[in-house]
Parts: sequence; C-alpha cells; structure tokens
Amino acid sequence: MNPVSSMISWWLKRRMSQIDLVMASPLETQMQQWKYLIEKGKETTWGKKFNYQKIDSLEAFRESVPSLSYEETFPWIEKAMKGEENVLWPGTPVSFSKSSGTTNDRHKFIPVTQDSLEQCHYKGGKDLISLYLNYRPDSSVLSGKNLAMGGSLHPNPFNPDGICGDISAVIMQNLPAWAQWMRTPSLEIALMDKWEDKIGKMVETTIDENVTSLSGVPTWMIILLNRILEQTGRKSVREIWPNLEVFLHGAVSFTPYREVFKKLIPENDMYYLETYNASEGFFGIQDDLTLNGQMLLMLDYGIFYEFAPIDESGNEYPHTIGLADVELGKIYALIISTNGGLWRYKIGDTIRFTSLNPFRIQVSGRTRHFINAFGEEVMVDNAELALARACAETKAEVVEFTVAPEYMQAGKQGRHEWLVEFSRKPESIETFVRVLDEELRKINGDYDAKRYKDIALLEPRMHLAAEGLFYNWMKSRGKLGGQNKVPRLSNSREYMDPLLQMHFSS
Repeated sequence: MNPVSSMISWWLKRRMSQIDLVMASPLETQMQQWKYLIEKGKETTWGKKFNYQKIDSLEAFRESVPSLSYEETFPWIEKAMKGEENVLWPGTPVSFSKSSGTTNDRHKFIPVTQDSLEQCHYKGGKDLISLYLNYRPDSSVLSGKNLAMGGSLHPNPFNPDGICGDISAVIMQNLPAWAQWMRTPSLEIALMDKWEDKIGKMVETTIDENVTSLSGVPTWMIILLNRILEQTGRKSVREIWPNLEVFLHGAVSFTPYREVFKKLIPENDMYYLETYNASEGFFGIQDDLTLNGQMLLMLDYGIFYEFAPIDESGNEYPHTIGLADVELGKIYALIISTNGGLWRYKIGDTIRFTSLNPFRIQVSGRTRHFINAFGEEVMVDNAELALARACAETKAEVVEFTVAPEYMQAGKQGRHEWLVEFSRKPESIETFVRVLDEELRKINGDYDAKRYKDIALLEPRMHLAAEGLFYNWMKSRGKLGGQNKVPRLSNSREYMDPLLQMHFSS
C-alpha cells in the first residue's frame, strides 16, 4: 500500500472508536442530535413559524411540529430553490438532490446543505470504508481505485445560478481532493448525462486502472460489467481487475442480483456491502458482511429518527416513538429531521429492526406500493396515469391490474411485467403497450433513464388476464370485500407468480 493510502487507512480506522462509543450510548447520541437540530433551526423561517425558541422537550416537538410528506414540504423547498435564505436551515443549500417518485411532479428536489454534505454524506462514505476495514483488516482496498457509477447534474429550474442532480452526482462534484484521487473515472466522465455515452467512456477509461472496489446501483453496475466483458472478451471481471474485492451497493434490493454478480465475478473472495444512502440522508451501513440486507443505523450524522406504526404514518401529528421503544421485527414508517433542513419528514420508507444492540435495520419497503427493482422508482400514481392514457388512446377499459419486475439475468436486461384484466380490450395491444411505456417515460424521469435505448429496461411485457381472474385470486386468499385491494405494484414477484399460474392454468 502506498504512503497516502496507508495514512488514509490509519485515519479511517480511528473512526471505529467513535462508532463504538455511539453504539454504546445510542439514546444519548440521538438526544444530542435532536438538540443540535433544534438550536440550528431556531433562526430559520420554519423554526420561527413553529416556535422553536419555546420547544424544550421531545414531547413539545412532536406536539408543535407537523409530520409532512414531500408534497407538503415542497412549498418551503421551492423558496430555498429560488434563493431565499434561512428557509429550512441556516444559509442556502449547496445544491438540490433530484429524484423521481412523487405524486405531482416528475422529480422531487431535496436540499443538500454544507452541513448535510460534511456531517452526513461524506461521513457515511468514510464510515463505509472504516466498517469494511474493521471487518476485513487484511484488506487492500485502499491500494487501488474505487469505480463509482453516479448520476448527472442539471440547472436548478427555479434559479439559473444553482444546480441540482442525483445525490451521487452532488456528492462526487463536492468531494475533497483526497477522495477524488481515490476514485475513477474522471469527474468529467462520471457526471455525463447521456448514460450510453457515459458507460462507453467508463469502459474505455477504467479497464487499465487498478480497480479494487465498485460502488453504485446493482442494475447499472451489471450493465457496465457486461459491457466490459464484451469489449475485452474476458469471462470474469477479475481477469480485468485482479485486485477487485468489494462492491458497495445500495438504492435497490440486492437479492435478485446476487446470482448475476456471482456469474460476473465467480470467485468466492468477492464481498458485497449494502448501504442505505438516500437523497434525504445517509442512514445505514452493513457492518457485518454475513448479515445480508441488515445495516447498522448511523446515529451521529445530524439526523434525528422517529418511528411511526404504519397505521399512524399518514397522520399530520402521528404517534411516534424513539429508539428506546422500538421492537424487533415490527414494521415502522421512518420519519426524519435532518441537517439538510427536513423536519419530521415522511421519507416514505418502511424499516424493521433486526437487532437492538446495536441498532440494526432492514429496509422493508415503502409506505405505498411501488417498483424500484432497477432504480426506476415507479409509484402507483405513475402507473395509473400512464394506464389511463393508454386506455384513452386505444379505447380500452381496465378492470384490474398488477405489475411486477422481471429481473435481470446475466447478459439480459430486465423489464416490467403487466397483468391486466380488461372489460373492453384495446384495439391494438401493441399500441397500448407502446403508449403505456411512452407515458411512463414522460411521467417518471428515472424510468425514462432506465428505458433509454433499452440499456437497463426493455419495453414492458403485457398479459391479458381472463375475465374474473383477479376476483378468483382474491377469493382464494380470503380477501374479498371490505378494504381488501389487489396490489397494483410490487417490488417482488410474490403476487405476480401465483396470478400468472392461475392465468395460464385457466
């Protein structure tokens, strides 16, 4: 290991003693974070409206400050995007992270402040390596480069002097010099906005690097690695990067892709480490490489956590609990207050605790149905609007429908699979599918990116369900009547496969 890498390794390992202290005093740490946030929020427009000067307890905080969704928070965010100071957090945000999946907008914009960059996102990145080195003290990961797949940056739609973009792009652009030195490809290539061109440049410029780690979303990484193998004629990624040892991944469940990566990198000494890093903050890191999907909840990043039972999550003033009262295995909606200026924000994710000492979590889903198997974040709202427009175009009428991912396999792209029962069939199924796909691309920017030139997602597959299929399926599950509903979107195939079995056997 070169001297610079040795120094960085020593520095990162020192952080473990601090992480140990946090794990030993989690409740006290969270209370410190809450007091810090309230103090910083007192002089903001938000803090003055909700009288932060008089909030002296968690009880008063929960009684005085509403818990809001993105749509409800956006008017405040919009003011900050237009350049107004001290709206949600002191000063003005460095940038705004852009992602899709909201009810009313093609994209949502999350403020990224200097404090959230340094105390949350950067800290999470450093802790990621610290925890990995702690688990694998013999690692040589710092002797080479990290190949990072990121997003792109765009102008702030409300302020020509500002920028916004995927959180990965915002982080990359603002990384300190030492971190830039340790990554590949160049920033210019990493931030390209045309994915096909970006992947081509990444293949061209990284195959001769000493890559020891990968980071990014599994779906995009599969595409990149397949392209590299095609171009080089090699059978294993290790033939190109013999010192590659770990893939740092997040954003979507890794379960469907584990076997694909095993084919791309068949050696048994390749490691996979999951993170929970969202636009809103860096929340969790897998600290034990044997605990797939389970992550240490990071408690000293300038984030205060509240946990709401699912039936409370839609309320403006939900009954929430802190770490002292959470239970193993129970599903909670995650509510956060952050140094990015989000206050009692309903992030929309649901989690369960897999350990209480230390506090480890597992992401269990969303508070509403969605598909995010490939990083596309398609919500029920998106699907229903696209379906309505496809019906209007083809004079069709829909009774019921459900959608599930058809997962990627080695060398093959994934797609969405639709099962639709019509009361009036489309004049043309081909036209229906084309319009449905086109409308989803218009509505959802992340879906559009994955569909671009069939890079990650193929055109949807459509099945026409027999009359009464959904009714009979619901009946077989004892789910007729009342509030029971056919799941519209699922991030797994738990509904689609039994429905298709009934469909093809009828």
